[in-house]
Amino acid sequence: MNNQVKKILWKPTKKQIKESQMTRFTEFVNDCHRLSLQNYEELHNWSVKNIADFWQTFYDFSKIIHTGKIKSVVSDDSKMPGAKWFSGIKLNFAENLLHYQDDKNAIIFKGEDRKPQYITYKQLFDRVSILASAMRNAGVQQGDRIAGFLPNMPIAIIAMLATASIGAIWSSCSPDFGIKGVLDRFKQIKPKILFAVDRYYYNGKKFNYLDKVKQIAEQLPTLENVIINPYISHSVNVDDIPKGISYKDFTNKSTKQELQFEQLPFDHPLYIMYSSGTTGMPKAIVHGAGGTLIQHLKELRLHTNLTHEDKIFYFTTCGWMMWNWLVSALAIGSTVVLYDGSPFHPDGNALWNLADELGITVFGTSAKYIASCDAAEVKPITNNKLLELRTILSTGSPLSPESFDYVYDNIKKDLTLSSIAGGTDIISCFVLGNPNLSVYRGEIQCKGLGMNVHSYSVNGKSLINKQGELVCTRPFPSMPIYFWNDSDREKYRKAYFEEYPGIWHHGDYISISKHGGITMHGRSDATLNPGGVRIGTSEIYRVVENMPEIDDSLVIGQEWQGDERVILFVKLNDGYNLDKTLITKIKNIIKLNCSPRHIPAKILLTPDIPYTINGKKVEIAVKKIIFGKNISNREALSNPESLDYYKNLEELNK
Repeated sequence: MNNQVKKILWKPTKKQIKESQMTRFTEFVNDCHRLSLQNYEELHNWSVKNIADFWQTFYDFSKIIHTGKIKSVVSDDSKMPGAKWFSGIKLNFAENLLHYQDDKNAIIFKGEDRKPQYITYKQLFDRVSILASAMRNAGVQQGDRIAGFLPNMPIAIIAMLATASIGAIWSSCSPDFGIKGVLDRFKQIKPKILFAVDRYYYNGKKFNYLDKVKQIAEQLPTLENVIINPYISHSVNVDDIPKGISYKDFTNKSTKQELQFEQLPFDHPLYIMYSSGTTGMPKAIVHGAGGTLIQHLKELRLHTNLTHEDKIFYFTTCGWMMWNWLVSALAIGSTVVLYDGSPFHPDGNALWNLADELGITVFGTSAKYIASCDAAEVKPITNNKLLELRTILSTGSPLSPESFDYVYDNIKKDLTLSSIAGGTDIISCFVLGNPNLSVYRGEIQCKGLGMNVHSYSVNGKSLINKQGELVCTRPFPSMPIYFWNDSDREKYRKAYFEEYPGIWHHGDYISISKHGGITMHGRSDATLNPGGVRIGTSEIYRVVENMPEIDDSLVIGQEWQGDERVILFVKLNDGYNLDKTLITKIKNIIKLNCSPRHIPAKILLTPDIPYTINGKKVEIAVKKIIFGKNISNREALSNPESLDYYKNLEELNK
């Protein structure tokens, strides 16, 4: 592996470091524990060696609203799974997100070609209060499941907060999920109420939503109300929807009560999230209120340096955990910016224009979006001012070194580019940004505080500057509290603790540099292993997708003559052909930039590359299809028809 020190693309100033919340927290730790921690490395080392002290100290620093007194921070800080957090106290997630009740904007919503909609903190509190009253009058109780099949708009946040105030459990999917994909998720949890809208807009087109909602409602017999909110201000006809009622009628027919925040145990269930489901039925992952709240506050306040004055945006849907992460910014009093629609409508400047228009300070998106802007030659540094923008966040897949270059060359030079990585499984991050650290080309800045992350060899040895498995060796509050319908916890244990007993195994390849930066190398369960040499797929993607001829690519390993050979599928840009000259060029570039082991045995043309709805390539699903196995959950893909190409490929028998 190349151990050469990577290029520094950005450094914080002494003033920025002095004024950051990370520095304030370090000083708070030193005062509380009579320490003299000087830098982030020392702070992180302390946080993972003193798990209970760290989380207790951050709990006090963040001033989480609760009742009761903490009896025990963690029951056993060496136990995974099974550690219990913050016994003795009770809290309410919604109360912590709604404690601001002033005229500052809580939410700004922008749809395609529409004027922004502004909701103040006071208005948000009132709307949640009205809906929560109606839900209580409709019989919603603690532990009931409430589902949202919604675009990324204010009603999703309002319904989630009303649900959480009661102690019910929120679960959501977005309009780009197919009917089967929605039912594969919601049928498992048997929701009492479904929130939906009548239509949504994408890429300049209007999509009628009600037929989808009708088919979904017909197959969810536990529903007692299907509440339809109009996307824009107009009446909505719900006559054909089983148990259908308009949002207006649902809230008007009940007597308004004062908003009550049920005080609940720290690990009371808040969200049900879902695994991608590309290789089987999605796992229903249950996250607790307290663990989600404290982890998000740590990441937003310390690692993102988010304040009451910020406007934070993340390009996401309600089916991706980054929506849940974004919404937690309300607990800090920040303004949350929601966008619903295509990021390239009417052109590639759409979201950068939004950042200018609204003064966004923290701009979150996916690695795929940044690469797409680069490919489309979008240059905000020339076309936009971006005066307020100070941080760009990227996740969903590894951010290539070339995308780091693109951000600083073509978006803005003076900002923190924080690539972050974690997942739905932990509803948060293992590794992420840091306002006090430099940005190295191609690297995530640091391990998260309290997250004892390592790169492990197959023998369970911690590696430096070598590729290994991402593991976390100590418990943390945002671990799932359980999987739905997994009474003996066997699915839970198998998902994360089978490879290294007692240690969280995440399924990603990473390497950690001597200065603590992290490089992501792709999913380890899609790892290539030609000649016994382990290769992360992202190493090949990074090289190939930087070629002008190639629009996209996908790599799998195929068992062949007692070994494994590398198969590369390429989707070409217009005007190019996959002839012998281009194949030779691809192989030479891979050999030069990677190694001879990385060179594909076969390079094949494909019309499309399959992606999950959250923008992740699905090597495993393609590999299964090539091996003649059935893919049971195509609804997890944004383009499921793309899988059909990979069936019965004669070229793979040669």
